[in-house]
Amino acid sequence: MAAELHPCSGKLIGLSNSNRTAQRNQPVQEFNHGLVLSREPLKDRDVFTVRIDKKVNSWSGSIEIGVTSLDPAGLDFPSSATGLKGGSWIVSGCSVLRDGRSVLEEYGRDLDQLSEGDRVGIQRSTHGELHLWVNGQDCGAAASGLPTGLWAVVDLYGKCTQVTVVSCEPPSLAERDTERETVEEREQEDEEEEEVVVCGVRAGEFGGLTSEVNLAAATNGTLEEEPELPPTHNRPDKFPNNLEPETVLTEHQLFDVLNNAIVSLYRSEDNGGGDLGGGGIGRDSGTGSRGDRGSSSGGGSVNGNSSDSGGGTGNTGSVNSPAGGGGARLGAVTGGMLTNDALLFHEKCGTLIKLSNNNKTAERRRPLDEFNNGVVMTNRPLRHNEMFEIRIDKLVDKWSGSIEIGVTTHNPNNLDYPATMTNLRSGTIMMSGCGILTNGKGTRREYCEFSLDELQEGDHIGLMHKASGALHFYINGIDQGVAAAQTPAVVYAVVDLYGMAVKVTIVHNHNHSDRLRRNNAIMRALSPDVGRPRPAHSLTPDPDTPDRLLFHSNCGQKAAIISEGRTALRPHATDDFNHGVVLSGRPLHSNEVFQVRIDKMVDKWAGSIEIGVTTHNPAYLQLPSTMTNLRSGTWMMTGNGVMHNGTTILDEYGHNLDRLKAGDTVGVVRKEDGSLHFFVNGVAQGPAAWNVPPSVYAVVDLYGQAAQATIMDDVDLPTLPEDSSEGPTVMSPSSPCSVAGGNSANDLRFHQLHGTNAVITNGGRTALRQNCRSEFNDAIVISNRCLRDGELFEIVIQKMVDRWSGSIEAGVTAIRPEELEFPNTMTDIDYDTWMLSGTAIMQDGNTMRNNYGCDLDTLTTGSRIGMMRSATGDLHYYINGVDQGVACTGLPPEVYAVIDLYGQCVQVSITSSSGPQDNSLCTSNITERSFPIHSPVAGVAHRLHSKHGKNVVLLGEGCQAVRVGGYAHGIVFSAKELKTDELFEVKIDEVDDQWSGSLHMGLTTLAPPELPSCPMSGLSPSLTQLRSKVTWLLAGSEVRRNGLLQRQNYGASLDRLTVGNRVGVKRCSDDTMHVLIDGEDMGPAATAVAKNVYAVLDLYGRVTAVSIVSSSVLEDAGSVKAPSLSSDSCSEGEEDRTPVEGGEPALVPNTVMAFLENHGKNIQLSHENLTAARVSSYNQGLLVTAQPLPRQQLFQFQIDRLNASWTSSLSLGVIGHSPDRLNFPSTACCLKRSVWLLQRDSVFHNSLKICENYGPNLDTCPEGTVLGLLVDGNSCLHLYVNGMDQGVAAQDIPTPCYPLIDLYGQCEQVTIVTNNVATVGGESVKARCQGDMEKADMVDGIKESVCWMPHPEVNPNKTCEYQALCSRFKDLLTLPDGYFNEDAKYNLCYCESCHKLRGDESYYKRGEPPRDYALPFGWCRFALRIKPHCDVSNSFKQWHIAYHGTSVGALRRTLDHAQLLSGTSSIFSVSPVKTEGPNGYSEPEENSSNSLPDRDRERDREVPRVQLSPTMRYSGLEMFAPKVQFRDPRSHCCHQAQVGFQVCVRPGSYKVGPQTLGAIEPLDPRFSNTEIEWITKDQGGTLLYGLLIRVE
Repeated sequence: MAAELHPCSGKLIGLSNSNRTAQRNQPVQEFNHGLVLSREPLKDRDVFTVRIDKKVNSWSGSIEIGVTSLDPAGLDFPSSATGLKGGSWIVSGCSVLRDGRSVLEEYGRDLDQLSEGDRVGIQRSTHGELHLWVNGQDCGAAASGLPTGLWAVVDLYGKCTQVTVVSCEPPSLAERDTERETVEEREQEDEEEEEVVVCGVRAGEFGGLTSEVNLAAATNGTLEEEPELPPTHNRPDKFPNNLEPETVLTEHQLFDVLNNAIVSLYRSEDNGGGDLGGGGIGRDSGTGSRGDRGSSSGGGSVNGNSSDSGGGTGNTGSVNSPAGGGGARLGAVTGGMLTNDALLFHEKCGTLIKLSNNNKTAERRRPLDEFNNGVVMTNRPLRHNEMFEIRIDKLVDKWSGSIEIGVTTHNPNNLDYPATMTNLRSGTIMMSGCGILTNGKGTRREYCEFSLDELQEGDHIGLMHKASGALHFYINGIDQGVAAAQTPAVVYAVVDLYGMAVKVTIVHNHNHSDRLRRNNAIMRALSPDVGRPRPAHSLTPDPDTPDRLLFHSNCGQKAAIISEGRTALRPHATDDFNHGVVLSGRPLHSNEVFQVRIDKMVDKWAGSIEIGVTTHNPAYLQLPSTMTNLRSGTWMMTGNGVMHNGTTILDEYGHNLDRLKAGDTVGVVRKEDGSLHFFVNGVAQGPAAWNVPPSVYAVVDLYGQAAQATIMDDVDLPTLPEDSSEGPTVMSPSSPCSVAGGNSANDLRFHQLHGTNAVITNGGRTALRQNCRSEFNDAIVISNRCLRDGELFEIVIQKMVDRWSGSIEAGVTAIRPEELEFPNTMTDIDYDTWMLSGTAIMQDGNTMRNNYGCDLDTLTTGSRIGMMRSATGDLHYYINGVDQGVACTGLPPEVYAVIDLYGQCVQVSITSSSGPQDNSLCTSNITERSFPIHSPVAGVAHRLHSKHGKNVVLLGEGCQAVRVGGYAHGIVFSAKELKTDELFEVKIDEVDDQWSGSLHMGLTTLAPPELPSCPMSGLSPSLTQLRSKVTWLLAGSEVRRNGLLQRQNYGASLDRLTVGNRVGVKRCSDDTMHVLIDGEDMGPAATAVAKNVYAVLDLYGRVTAVSIVSSSVLEDAGSVKAPSLSSDSCSEGEEDRTPVEGGEPALVPNTVMAFLENHGKNIQLSHENLTAARVSSYNQGLLVTAQPLPRQQLFQFQIDRLNASWTSSLSLGVIGHSPDRLNFPSTACCLKRSVWLLQRDSVFHNSLKICENYGPNLDTCPEGTVLGLLVDGNSCLHLYVNGMDQGVAAQDIPTPCYPLIDLYGQCEQVTIVTNNVATVGGESVKARCQGDMEKADMVDGIKESVCWMPHPEVNPNKTCEYQALCSRFKDLLTLPDGYFNEDAKYNLCYCESCHKLRGDESYYKRGEPPRDYALPFGWCRFALRIKPHCDVSNSFKQWHIAYHGTSVGALRRTLDHAQLLSGTSSIFSVSPVKTEGPNGYSEPEENSSNSLPDRDRERDREVPRVQLSPTMRYSGLEMFAPKVQFRDPRSHCCHQAQVGFQVCVRPGSYKVGPQTLGAIEPLDPRFSNTEIEWITKDQGGTLLYGLLIRVE
């Protein structure tokens, strides 16, 4: 063929020299579009060679060369050769790509390293192999199985800008001899090395088995007689890689082989169909080695690189396999078989991983002590359409979270393994729980119905990287769909043995029967009717078959069935709270009551029995840990709510099951009309669901406290209330139904037609938005009929979420529901629709009026909204029964009420006030139990006793308590003793965020009438110190008895409560104390509580005012309970681990912010106005955003550059008027109108200072600091520093307002952060505050999170002047550097600016058992080097933290001994401590000196002791840490300094006692003066951790 280039080429190519030379135009400006092809297709053995003429250094990458089957005459040239598809093989760098996807990573010479003058050639051999030639040298086979009719491809890419074709001919004689020797050597080895491949055998074809085996042998040309297996191969499960010639396969052995191959084929479902079409046997194109000719090509190669279909012929030496049927069956049989290149775990893995079983099994060591560092990866990249599957071998119950699996582009040889794979921020896609995380960030919240955290031992998890680039995950063989559409070509599989997951094994040969069982279970979970026989038309049982209701033998992991199937129990109920699901042995008949009696309960857990029905057959069901986790065919009553497929459909229904006791009964029945009813102690609770299918099984979940239950036989159907009016007459296609039509006054319901995310329940009276935390719209509901004149349609808001902006929208429309195509939101409708959105009245999608009398966005749970069309055609809105006036006029006569469950609003119900109205509209009351309206409880309200703490004032006839001073002395009591099961409940009215701590609540035997008269100066300052009588209390989430810790992590922490939350306490009949938060019972907090007790609460810390909301008359068991805090914030089952704050912003659809073109004269904008820089001087740097700041949206920017030549730094704030025509002054301080400015640590309004000591000093913020502004729903301005809310800076911010920044002094450049934090204070904030804390750290609110210090990050304030001053003082002490840690990141400054920038809390917990300690605010810590002999890990994690004040003179001796000594000159320890201290502090302890003989006691009395404290507010006092004066060598100013130590203290080595200073006022708000001093005489009981310095 002619050595020329085709005239058709890339758009930047210019041809010359008779089309032999190609040049890329604009080589410095453009790096691609340089594609050229040969003029004619290549002939076999011809080497198409080009010479590199010119290269440039502007780009990376260089020439690429290969072949393609695409005709250049009709080719649409892509930008580069790697974009060629449809049969193209390209060598790029040192990789080989087929159709743009890598098939060989390391091959031949690196083309990127070639220079000008080097020659590169490409060749197709006679065997269909691709060869690369570099400077006349053959680099070997790059790919095999190439078709004929290929054009050479050259890509002038990157550095390569010009090439010239030099030849197109076979290799030279010497090269030809070398090639011939290589072929002869390969053929000789082919004769010596034989393999057997069987094709064309079906499971039942035993008669022709021999001929089929011979056919396979003939196809390979390698087998001359039937082989015989050696005796060790009794039952082969796969084809051996090599068979001796004398071995023979028996029929049964071959049948087993074929069955296993079929199972492998069943798994690799994407290799079916077209991929199994023709095709024969070919060389493995992935390796090019001579020993791979037994693998499949046309039918899907073993390594997955070949995806050809149809009848192509592969090549094996000189023998071609036939295309067609035989080849198809061969591909089917061999497509799933193993090769020598099997997937294994890589030798390099996480630090806690132990590999075994030839690297097929991975196990995490120390699973009860460590929860992470368990990452393992495959030994090679995944091939296309290759299944990687593992089996879970072992789980532990200690941690939260479980196995995570995915793919990564990182090569395990080069990867520095992270603690968890989700910490990796590049090239990684992981499935975690039921979601997908890409590079550590959630990209799909609910990828599939099944969570990896719920899988059990024996379950299988797999993944497959499809040839299309899609990533699929498989659970027990079931494809969960596309997890990521486009993934890189080369990825490794990765498994993270995290949390509960301890041990896994790679599955190569699958147990088909086990897979079939699990597949059936999952298929029935996905589609309950699959594989189940149809129910009989008659429910009459077969007389020959026992029809007694019993429990099925297949039950939860922790459950057992006894008493011939009548009783179910959890044998270890005190150890496990779930996995107690049991089902009936047969389906329930219509009107058949299934009722159980609770036989046994335990007090350890919260929650109790749950009951319901399911369509799942227990024989096939893979039982979940709790039945509410099942996402199909299941209805359950849990607590006093009803859930359908894991979603709450009724929040307030019937008696609370969590309050039941042993001996109580619960039941369920499905009526003939398809309605579902529950019973408690034989009392019907009303209809819970409709349209329940027949043939459902009864379900009991022995959860939490419920430990044992027995079926009650021969239960008649109890009397059911007449509820036909509530039943459906027209069913919703996607949910229970609504009532259509009717003439009764109260027949208003929601129509069965609604938005896609809406669900109608409760007989058409309740509407909710499903998936409320992932969906915010598509939830429009409409009334079932037109409104009559003067008829009120009123709904009550039952549930809201704190996630979105905007809320409910309400109005009317003249469009019939049957004619309405439901839009995303109702304001999208452009005809015959009137809506109220926020304060705006909108007609046909256009705003016709603003500032209407009410704002729907401000409504909360329990608020009522009504619409009424008057007889004159006016539209009125009613809020909580109050007419808001005429909204609009001229409405047509027939309009339907419309509710849009948008944004924060999740669930509403129609009230009984709906209907024709009279003159007393505003006095209507809600009487239906389904509506959680907060009506006063009947009876006499509780009162507070007149005896109380000295800082408390009682108001409202003893119904309200207010703390008027300080943070303590706020104890109040109930006026009377509480009766059994009597609830005493208060609502928080006011909080003061300047204090830490919160409300304490409990029960006490102390009778207030026995106390002296007010003021109660003798009463303890806090409830934790009240010990004169027995007192049980809840403080935070800790339960204490007489101040001593009894239980941790009891429930939701009281420290998280804010204004509006309710807290109650009661003593139950079983002598247990229960605490209720917002009506939700947290379960038993304490046992053996005395009978005669008073309720007691402490207005401590943040909480300053409460009011009573309970009554002295017991609430009826079925009375309405308001939705709980947890249900509001965690409606999707997520745990809300962040503190509940009133001003917490919700996730909103963010407005894109950019800087305004109008700005200070020294400002220059760039990057689409996202970056602003001050280009000269130190002022004239004012800038504002072009868009106003929406409410609840966080505006953030990052400090990019600081200039230390100037003093002071930036200011920021908001401006309350449009800045479009603003004439900017030199600094923000000169703005005088409607401006709120944050400067240094102060807040200014119109240049007047209104607040000091707010947040960190902005002048100290280093480069990289992210600052933010937010205006909350109450018009309060918040400052955020690195994602941490600094609290309210100013109030009454107008709307609209614009963020304002002054690039002043040191601050020269900022950039707007466009990827706003999803939830303020959310994940990214936690990452800053708690370092590398993992999700398992948060289990039960304890584990590592309370036992570890704040992460020792590098001090965020790199320019902290105070830290520099303390460092200079340390240098003056001339202490050897060997005492200090060389890593400066452990040196932390706790000045006000630094600790606020880090977001430090004031107090942390550490040790086992955990104990509080305070951070040493105001001090600077210099980390000490730990001696090698010390057990560092135990000291850091298990020991407590304390502080020791000392003198400068004692530092060196203490450091020399590496521990606190009793003989140092420290004020703490210069003199022995007598055995009897002040304040009666002489109680003998266990093993104390008082139990010694007299002689030993005398000697012990003289032993000096070391005094410590958990707070530097005590240890840092001057009498313990005397001040010394020094002159700063830099500023020459005189300062005073103090020193101390931060130490680790071994638990049990010290004694807690009172302060010895005689102080009256509390020294630290967290620590009582009676427990603030620790004493130890154990010389080995302390470990020096840091030197503390404070300079004044």
